[in-house]
Amino acid sequence: MTTQDTTTRHTPTTPAAPDGSAPPAAAAAYAPEHSPRLAWAELAPDVYKAMVRLDAAARQGVDPVLLELVKIRASQLNHCAFCLDMHTKDALAAGESVERIIQLTAWEESRHFYTEKEIAAIELTEAVTIVTDGFVPDEVYERAAEHFEEADLARLIASITVINAWNRFAVTCRMVPGHYRPGGHA
Repeated sequence: MTTQDTTTRHTPTTPAAPDGSAPPAAAAAYAPEHSPRLAWAELAPDVYKAMVRLDAAARQGVDPVLLELVKIRASQLNHCAFCLDMHTKDALAAGESVERIIQLTAWEESRHFYTEKEIAAIELTEAVTIVTDGFVPDEVYERAAEHFEEADLARLIASITVINAWNRFAVTCRMVPGHYRPGGHA
């Protein structure tokens, strides 16, 4: 998560009929978009800028596609719709498949969609994100350590920690999903 937009509203388009014609007049209406609680980035710009710098430092050297999987999984666990919107779009823009993004919610049952390295990163993401469920188990940490050099593991842990912080800002402030465009534009 790196951008916030509280001024525009997401208006989903009604899909065309199967023959390509205009949708029927009685098409279902979408629920109204909620308003954000607080424009925290505007009210605490030094904190926001520090988070952006921390995010940039943490991700250096981490595979961008793997990083998006980690950000998506943490955001799923934290129920952060704003970050899910952002990072699924970024993952797609980075070349990730829709199929692997969809399967991420049930990765344990669809392990064959991911490499052992990705699975180790996803497991570590879950352990760090839900740290109250028994800390980070040794076996989870050791599996990750088998796939990442120490410096890369440190950056991965930092990236997991950063996305969890972004999730907490977005969820608490009720940031509105749907406006983000890949490349950091809301």
